[in-house]
Amino acid sequence: MKKYFFLTALTIFVLVSCKTALYERETKDKTIYKAVVIDTLFEDNISIRAIAVDQNKIWYAANKSRFGFYDLKKNVKLEKNIGKDSLNLEFRSNAQTTNAVFLLNVANPALLYKVCKIDFTTTLVYQENHEKVFYDSMKFWNDKEGIAMGDPITDFLSIIITRDGGNSWSKISSNKLPKIADGEAAFAASNTNIVLKGTNTWIVSGGKKARVFYSPDKGSTWEVYDTPIVQGKAMAGIFTADFYNSKIGFIAGGDYESLNQNFGNKATTYDGGKNWELISENKGFGYASCVQYVPHSNGNSLVSVGASGLYYSYNGGYSWEQLAADKDLFTIRFVDKRTAIAAGKNKMIRIKFLK
Repeated sequence: MKKYFFLTALTIFVLVSCKTALYERETKDKTIYKAVVIDTLFEDNISIRAIAVDQNKIWYAANKSRFGFYDLKKNVKLEKNIGKDSLNLEFRSNAQTTNAVFLLNVANPALLYKVCKIDFTTTLVYQENHEKVFYDSMKFWNDKEGIAMGDPITDFLSIIITRDGGNSWSKISSNKLPKIADGEAAFAASNTNIVLKGTNTWIVSGGKKARVFYSPDKGSTWEVYDTPIVQGKAMAGIFTADFYNSKIGFIAGGDYESLNQNFGNKATTYDGGKNWELISENKGFGYASCVQYVPHSNGNSLVSVGASGLYYSYNGGYSWEQLAADKDLFTIRFVDKRTAIAAGKNKMIRIKFLK
């Protein structure tokens, strides 16, 4: 009888604890945004899929061999062009260190440039020529170490790493990487295929398989995890990812050929990416090109941009509200908890979130 009572009490305690934890997760961060105010920073005939926040400057990488920054204090734009023979480069990845900005184009040849932030001195630091070459995303762990990833040329993702501040890059040997599935690749949608937290690195894929490649040691060793995101088609899978910390993460995407499909396109993890749960099925947004956690939100608040517009969640992605209907935003980054910069087709905007 005592044993039975103990087990019953323990069961009740566990159930109450789980419900309490869920309640605390849904209500802990009481900062709930209900509207936005948007102002346009600039408009142009341009496509921007990669931005990086550098204090008051928002660096962007764009099509037609262009890059530059917008100064939020001075309200001015400075734009440069990198000419490479007659090539019309499309930069969809950028990253930064304290003193330099890095730009990486898609397609063949892959050209990675290091640009001095002070005088815009530009140096080609990596080049790769192959008919299948296509790089999707780039990030830096610190001022010395950075990583870029791209579609497979053989049976492995293309991953290059620098350990000297971006002056030289080398490709990870295939014997150190998990093998990809036939038809598995990635999407250069918003420079969010790679997520870095401390020494942790996550890379997301799509196509015939939608998976998460994980390294705990800045790219030295790798393992791969399955996800329930829609997959099996060339234009389906994970298009974007973000992690709030080393455990809490979110992936999104969907089917680019069915932009309104809002099931099988959102999933969350609480164990660093080993296991993923589909959430908000048949609710919220459809195809998404970029998802980001709101800073200082305890992992509760997220935003998403894509074909359905700007969406916001205050409870870890379990429910979503549309705050703007703009379908031409490809990428978004937060400047602070209440301010984000977004860019996409022909513009860059500033978004103020209101309670």
